[in-house]
Parts: sequence; C-alpha cells; structure tokens
Amino acid sequence: MKKVILLAGPTASGKSDLAIFLAKKIDGEIINADSMQVFKEIKILSARPNNYNGIKHHLYGFLTVKKNFSTGEWLRLVEKKITQIIRKKKTPIIVGGTGLYFKSLLSGLAKIPSITQTQRQKISSLYNKIGNKEFYKKLVKLDPKCKNKISFNDKQRMIRFYEVKFYTKKSIFLWQKETQHNLKNYYFIKIFLNLPKPLLLNKINKRFKQMMDNGALKEAQNFNNLGIRSQLTANNILGLKELVSYLNGKTSIDYAFERSIIRTRQYIKRQMTWFRGQMKGWKDFSDPKKSDLRKKVLNFIRTT
Repeated sequence: MKKVILLAGPTASGKSDLAIFLAKKIDGEIINADSMQVFKEIKILSARPNNYNGIKHHLYGFLTVKKNFSTGEWLRLVEKKITQIIRKKKTPIIVGGTGLYFKSLLSGLAKIPSITQTQRQKISSLYNKIGNKEFYKKLVKLDPKCKNKISFNDKQRMIRFYEVKFYTKKSIFLWQKETQHNLKNYYFIKIFLNLPKPLLLNKINKRFKQMMDNGALKEAQNFNNLGIRSQLTANNILGLKELVSYLNGKTSIDYAFERSIIRTRQYIKRQMTWFRGQMKGWKDFSDPKKSDLRKKVLNFIRTT
C-alpha cells in the first residue's frame, strides 16, 4: 500500500524544517496543510518556509488574500497532488497545523450544499454585531447538536456551523455522517510534534522577533493598503491585525508585539485542545533536541 506521511503540530513547533529533512531522506515532496500559508501576499507572518532546500513544495503561496479558501477546496487539490507525487515514485509529506485539513484527508468531507459569499457575510455580520457569547447562544438554539461541541471562542467554526444549519436546514453533524472518502487505498503514517510547553513558548517569542526583523511590518502595511474585507480568511493570520492596528495609529508597536505573542499562545492552546480531541492514534514526538527528534521520527517512518 502506498505511504503518505502526515506531519502535524502546533505553530512554531518546527514542522517545516523537519519535513525538509525527511523529504531528503525518503525522497519525498512536501504538501502544505496550513490554511494561512496558502496566501501569496503574506509570507513572513504566515511563517511560510523561506528556503525549500531543493525539495519540491506544493500549495504554498498560490492564492491571493482577496479570496477565501475552504477545507473542501484544499482537499480536492491535495488529493490530486498526492496522486501526482506517487506517480513519480516519491513520498508525499503533508505538513501543517490546520487540524481540520488532516481530519478531512483521513475521514472525508461532507458534501454540504454551496453557501454564497453574500450569505456568509450576513452571518459574519451578525456575529460581529452581537459578540461571541450571544452568537453561541443563538447557535445552540438554532442547532442544539452544537452544544458542548464547540467553544464560544472559536469564531470560524461557530459561523460555519450556524450558516450550514441556517441555510441548509440541516445540522453540520448530520452532513458529516454522509461523507465521501477518496483516499482509502493509501497508508497514512501520522506524526504529531508535541514539544514541551516551555520550549514552544520560547520559540514563539524568538520567531516573532525574527519576523519583525525580516519585514513583517512592511508586509502588514502592504496588506493594509489592499483594503481587504474583515470577513476574508487572511485576516486571521497571527500578528497581522495587531500590526495593522499599530499602523493605523490605534496602538503602540510594543502593544502590538505583546498582543501578537499572546494571541499566538492562545491559538496554540486551541490547537492542542483540538488535536487531543480529534487526532487519536497519532504518534507523538516530544524530544526537545532537534537531532534526537529527527532520528526518532525517521526511524518511525522507516519501520512503520
């Protein structure tokens, strides 16, 4: 059976670097599974790999921030990429931190009827008008199946669950039971980087400082000049809205930096909660030393 490597983990855990190392060792090509790294205009703040080291990378920086990008669209593209890479007798390595991408790849995706951008904007406007807690109450009233299955801080999923029930008259959980899976003939090796929390938090601080040194502020200015609507996905890139707020004279640069770090930590906490609940059966690796981590992951792949 054909092998496909899945490499997941929270932001700043070193996934991209490890993926390149593995690709060199097992003759692989890398496919992006990070929902923010698809945008071409935001390379620095999305932490898109800076140096591909001669390894072929797919689905990075190909989409304008002026468009949204769904899990379904990603899944259709990644299925094609996996097939193409295996035809070349290479090993696909899918790497990222967007848990829903991995879930859709392993379990399939519900064939939910299309919801227009105008319809989505109406629900998003409702959320912005009443706030997350009141929106959560309305969501549970509209679709009781959502109760205790989603946090009121998870804006993106709350809006998605609401729009699906509101416009299709059917809970997203019922749609998910009718999923179709097109990759049943592949053997997925599932790897999760679960680094010690102190190490991860230290990496966050260092990485954001490096981003600032590499031109994150200019990148945020360019994005701000585009006048992107707040409903579009790219606005969720960590650190972007904080730097834009500074550029618009609403905060100091120190405050923007601090809020970016705090928001990144909060995001990692949500990632870890999601991973623990949704990614059973993945092999955890938590070695803080890079050389040990690389050896163990490579040995796991070769012996699995």
